[in-house]
Amino acid sequence: MSQAKIRVLVADDHPIFRVGLRNLISQQADMEVVGEASDGPETVTQVLTIRPDVTLLDLRMPNLDGPQVITQVLASDKDARIIILTTYDGDEDIYRAVEAGARGYLLKDTFPEGMLDAIRDVHAGGHLFPASVAAKLVGRGAPLSTRELSVLELLARGLSNKEIQSALSIPEGTLKNHLKRVFDKLDVTDRTQAVLVALKRGLVRLS
Repeated sequence: MSQAKIRVLVADDHPIFRVGLRNLISQQADMEVVGEASDGPETVTQVLTIRPDVTLLDLRMPNLDGPQVITQVLASDKDARIIILTTYDGDEDIYRAVEAGARGYLLKDTFPEGMLDAIRDVHAGGHLFPASVAAKLVGRGAPLSTRELSVLELLARGLSNKEIQSALSIPEGTLKNHLKRVFDKLDVTDRTQAVLVALKRGLVRLS
């Protein structure tokens, strides 16, 4: 009697990447693609309807991003196994995915063999985070509050202190306190360093 195949759902907003993954997985004797999704809400629906053994999920999905998808899925199916696939490796991206409940986090340039092994390992109940990803989780500092992130985003846009005060409707003393906490948490001493570290960690992005 043949062993049941690992049922995989592929969720990515780039059709070419989905095709590549589908072809790669379909060539394996022990796994098969049972569904595809191109945005966040569709992924949630597909996972909860098809109930795949493993879901490969792009971090930056339209409408709902990867961590949001994971949160919604696990609220209804706590046993769902989801691996994040992405080109991004910023500290905050990794942290949000892990905090949401991802079973693995792989960069899209991972060799095919590594990706296939990840599917098998996660299906078997394991968690897969490459050494470089694990190191970033260990080295992550204290999380920033929502207001501190707002201040940081405005800093990254080049706003002056007075402009930030106006945008957030806060007095000068409150802003100075926020800035001090941001600098302390990021282990920096000025605005420029704060923005550079924030961009590197994926805390903010320049549109």
